[in-house]
Amino acid sequence: MKREIIKTADGSTSIHLPEWNEQYHSKHGAIREAKHVFIETGLKKILENDQPEISILEIGFGTGLNALVTWQEVKDRKVIIHYAAVEAYPISSAEIQALNFASEINDENAGNIYKSLHNSPWDSKQNITVNFQLTKQKKFFQDIEEKEEFNLIYFDAFGPRVQPELWTEIIFKKMYDSLRPGGILVTYSAKGSVRRSMQDVGFEVERLPGPPGKREMLRAGKPSLNRS
Repeated sequence: MKREIIKTADGSTSIHLPEWNEQYHSKHGAIREAKHVFIETGLKKILENDQPEISILEIGFGTGLNALVTWQEVKDRKVIIHYAAVEAYPISSAEIQALNFASEINDENAGNIYKSLHNSPWDSKQNITVNFQLTKQKKFFQDIEEKEEFNLIYFDAFGPRVQPELWTEIIFKKMYDSLRPGGILVTYSAKGSVRRSMQDVGFEVERLPGPPGKREMLRAGKPSLNRS
């Protein structure tokens, strides 16, 4: 499938798939979307619990942007991040070099970190920094089998318009099972069928303000064991 590098509204780049008329990130701002959906409404919510270690599962490693902004958020915090990312179709070296995330997030170490994220071997735990551990898993989302392992899921698959099979009860049951009690899943989508599929497997779902260009997004929580 043909893929093109495009520039989004906040100056950061993304990958466009003309055949699907779909992007890896929002055309209204790739970095802006990543920070709003996954950092502001996901990671920062989990960080409120002051846990010494946090396990994150990313559904769709893609360009590595979500991992990069996660590193940026926690690099000066006293927390250890165990970051697992699932991706069946990694992007090419040429595409990695053409993306400008490292320069656009304004951090002097971002370039080296971004290279380390992509150079990290698949299916092997790697210490990117002293408090950021990465395990990239080259497999399909349907093959996820972890149970109660993660505090937070970044659900960043291609949209339900082009890949509806990734937004079904079957997939969200796997997400629910892989979260620890009290864990959350965040995604840019706010489609009604997505919300209902989440609720049908046991998630408690909130509609939240979306990033630029989207009115709403979803945050889904797995109930805690100690609820009365």
